[in-house]
Amino acid sequence: MDFGIQGRVALVSGAGGGLGRAIALALAAEGAKVAVCGRTQNTLDETVALINAQGGSARAWTLDLTRQDAFDAVLADIRAALGPVAILVNNSGGPQPSGAAGVAPELWNAQFSAMVGSLILLTDKVLPDMRAAGWGRIITSTSSGIVAPIANLGISNTLRLALAGWSKTLAAEVARDGITVNVMVPGRIATRRVGQLDAARAAREDLSVEQIAAKSAATIPAGRYGKPEEYGAVAAFLASRQASYMTGGVIRVDGGMIPAL
Repeated sequence: MDFGIQGRVALVSGAGGGLGRAIALALAAEGAKVAVCGRTQNTLDETVALINAQGGSARAWTLDLTRQDAFDAVLADIRAALGPVAILVNNSGGPQPSGAAGVAPELWNAQFSAMVGSLILLTDKVLPDMRAAGWGRIITSTSSGIVAPIANLGISNTLRLALAGWSKTLAAEVARDGITVNVMVPGRIATRRVGQLDAARAAREDLSVEQIAAKSAATIPAGRYGKPEEYGAVAAFLASRQASYMTGGVIRVDGGMIPAL
């Protein structure tokens, strides 16, 4: 199946590893020109090398979501090198585990700026080119905590849910411009982030990481953790021309894990 994104420019934030890297690889495999963005140059270079090895096209730009004053320069450089962004993948790292009560106001504010405000601003800055082209895809990767809150991830549950409300509202505003806006929700995908969360839970429960992973897998109807490339494949479809009537949605890639409807 031809997804119809050959030559389109895709910006993927947080693409130095994990889900962001998997999405960048999937989009490049469909012929998109990928702007691989993130904070750490060497991991971005690794993603570019993987894309080049599969015959794709990618370049790396250092983009720290906490440095919003740098967005204009990075986006101008991407536009000059590759063209206007047609596919935006909003993907940010998650905060450290915490409860919902007793979190310092300064931490709430800092995490909101990094996890929510930065992605909204980045989207606002690429929307004019999408509107001018009459075509665009905005995909925001969040967490299963927006559907069923996860214990000890109070900050993540709260702030990623804000992104879902923003995305749904934006979808209605830009649908007539040929732009779709969707949220992706990962279940237990085998990434370093999930490994860190398993390790934190193992320490709390005085179990091994392997025991925690086995307990988690037992709660998933598919019986296993997902593969990053399975998540990337769904993102690539959402970016496709075939997905032009899918907007304002929350798409789960969870092996049936999330218990809520």
